[in-house]
Amino acid sequence: MARRIAWKQNGCRWEVAPAWADAVGTARRLKTSPLIAQILHNRGLDEIEPIRMFLEPKLTDLHPPELLPGIDVAVERLARAVSDKEKICIYGDYDVDGMTAVAILYRLLAMRGADVDFYVPHRLEEGYGVNIEAVEKIAAAGVKLMVTVDCGVSAVDPLRRASELGMDVIVTDHHAPGPVLPDVLAVVHPSLPDGTYPNPNLAGAGVAFKLAWHLARRLCGSDRVDEATREFLLEATSLAALGTIADVVSLVGENRAIAVYGLKGLAATEHPGLRALIASAGLESEKLDAYHVGFRLAPRLNACGRMGHARLAVEMLTRAGADRCREIAVYLEQQNADRRKTERRITEEAVGMVQAGRADDKAIVLASTNWHAGVVGIVASRLVERFGRPTVLIAMDDRAGRGSARSIDGFHMRDALANCADHLISFGGHAMAGGLYIAADAIKSFTSDFAHYAADNLSKETLLPVLKIDAEATLVELSYPVVEQLERLAPFGRGNPRPVLVVRSCRIMTAPQRMGRNGGTVSFLVGQDKPKNARMRCVGFGMGDLVDKLAGINTVDIAGEPTLNHFNGRTNVEMHLRDVTISD
Repeated sequence: MARRIAWKQNGCRWEVAPAWADAVGTARRLKTSPLIAQILHNRGLDEIEPIRMFLEPKLTDLHPPELLPGIDVAVERLARAVSDKEKICIYGDYDVDGMTAVAILYRLLAMRGADVDFYVPHRLEEGYGVNIEAVEKIAAAGVKLMVTVDCGVSAVDPLRRASELGMDVIVTDHHAPGPVLPDVLAVVHPSLPDGTYPNPNLAGAGVAFKLAWHLARRLCGSDRVDEATREFLLEATSLAALGTIADVVSLVGENRAIAVYGLKGLAATEHPGLRALIASAGLESEKLDAYHVGFRLAPRLNACGRMGHARLAVEMLTRAGADRCREIAVYLEQQNADRRKTERRITEEAVGMVQAGRADDKAIVLASTNWHAGVVGIVASRLVERFGRPTVLIAMDDRAGRGSARSIDGFHMRDALANCADHLISFGGHAMAGGLYIAADAIKSFTSDFAHYAADNLSKETLLPVLKIDAEATLVELSYPVVEQLERLAPFGRGNPRPVLVVRSCRIMTAPQRMGRNGGTVSFLVGQDKPKNARMRCVGFGMGDLVDKLAGINTVDIAGEPTLNHFNGRTNVEMHLRDVTISD
């Protein structure tokens, strides 16, 4: 029996994956640790060949692009547009996945001499996806072929208008399709209801990469493309990796191959926009990984769309020269700083509102005229992380508001919004996130109905956050070679989270100390005498309160992520804590 240390407002329930009976035998064949075999098993990998593909992904593991439905028709139409010098417009989304998808397709078409431009809607003024006003503007510019990337599969009415105005339309998207597909020339999508593409989790940039690859072969007249096109496709994996990692799609299968090879190429890229972006983040000498993409590079690109217009970021990734790219990167850096400042202010206000409100509500709905609509989604995620409840934050003006919703496991956000649709002007989303547009005078009734829906569909157990743990281990088992092999499982993300392990009955060897800004981080040494004498440093980011809670405590169970800490030319294994319990 263990007693929970509530270092956060909500504790969490540990779910330890059951031990795999074949771990030892598989580890022997792989010449690795049973711990590694167990973690691979938790990722759904039990056979040697799939494990080999996971540990050593190759570009040859990518599925042939021609397996995507609609791609052959799309390629033939694009090839004709290139040959006939027809005006082409690529219509993309304003997030990193959409930006990189635009860049991949734009750069190939420009390289082949096409008359190509791009359009990205304004996040706050136009909202997500294809809209009729934009379609009419694009048609008036003389565009004959419009290609959507990372959007369009649900834009039935706007794309009908595009056809009425004489444009051919190709939709490339990866979002869940609605009950009716748009009536267009081709829909290139990895997870259509009647599709058979092997990877339904391809990101928007991944779909654009597959289209560019297939189009390149068509334009070269052979499966073996010329050297310049080959170099372009290899470079394009870096853009595809940026979009894939930033969009938090599952990093297994071919998505893993795209991420691994794209990250390798990213550090050495000659793309002027990517070079400027990397330099602005201070990462020129770093070995880039998924963390750098998710927390250093992607936020700079996203900040442009959140705080202003994503058009500049797309310009940097498409047609800007080196000097212009550096200029835009400086602007993005400032936008990102503004975004962080705004995010901190809104978070503080929202947390105060929650704490002053009804603590027993199973969901959070907050609105303010003092909030920025481009940032409330990030803050909603922060509140879910802190309070463990589904959250809707709405940025209001005098007449209406735009809201972002984030959920928890077991509570389907789109279904919840659909249940309250009578109060909403529009809404959309999926299980874990959503967006809405609402009239100011409907906020109160929406909040009430949403709270009632949450009360009816959430149990006390569902509201308790779950910490999924891969295996139990001893400190001796977490040796340098084993943790080094754990690092080989990267890049980590959805579908392949960083391994979390639990170590039982650790003696606290040194008094926990506060570290970092405002003492928000805790550090202490733990040890085990059996099976062998072993010691390890534990670091808990944001867990500074443990210093007081562990006073007088001798033995703890720790759950966390074993990592390699490189400092002053030395490398040590340390545990980045996720939770701690003490034994009764």
